[in-house]
Amino acid sequence: MSEERKLDPAQEPEEEQEEGVKLSDGDAMKVDMYFWLQALVMALVGLILVFTFVGRIIGVDGESMMPTLHNKDMLLLQSIGYEPDQGDVVVLSKNTFRDGAPIVKRIIAVGGQTVDIDYDTNTVYVDGVALDEPYILEPMRELPEEYATHVEVPEGCVFVMGDNRNNSTDGRSPNIGVVDERCILGRALFVLLPFQDAGMVESISQPRA
Repeated sequence: MSEERKLDPAQEPEEEQEEGVKLSDGDAMKVDMYFWLQALVMALVGLILVFTFVGRIIGVDGESMMPTLHNKDMLLLQSIGYEPDQGDVVVLSKNTFRDGAPIVKRIIAVGGQTVDIDYDTNTVYVDGVALDEPYILEPMRELPEEYATHVEVPEGCVFVMGDNRNNSTDGRSPNIGVVDERCILGRALFVLLPFQDAGMVESISQPRA
């Protein structure tokens, strides 16, 4: 008679070992909740870092930056460490316009530069050089004589205009004029909402070749 073979517990079939480590439904749910909480914490940390080191989120009010930006677009701004540069789209606040409510414009010139606007040729010149402005909505209509066509920008200031030139109160207007850099809340980096328009906000204002 042959002897029955006794198996060492450590040599049990793999299927039996696997059954011994299966999680109950309750334990599996706890593991899932742990990973979800971990992902939520990481997302919150990411948002905190964005607001701390990048800037803020702000909405566009009005159509003065069409077609680049639209009314109600939500923008991510760079505030920390930002230095104004020609061509940047910025959010600023000036007490002489809309009681200091934030407005969105494009920097056409910075301190030390001179701006000339020629409505007949639909051209903006900075230091005598025509700007390449593919972003404007349509040719400019001439404004009344109290609106500036020649501006010498002081150091520490910028001159701004909207991309929708015929529907924009901007640096040409006596209510805004040149803007102190300290009035700039930040540079528009990214359109967050609506989702179909999400993407980087392009900085363009280069001399025409």
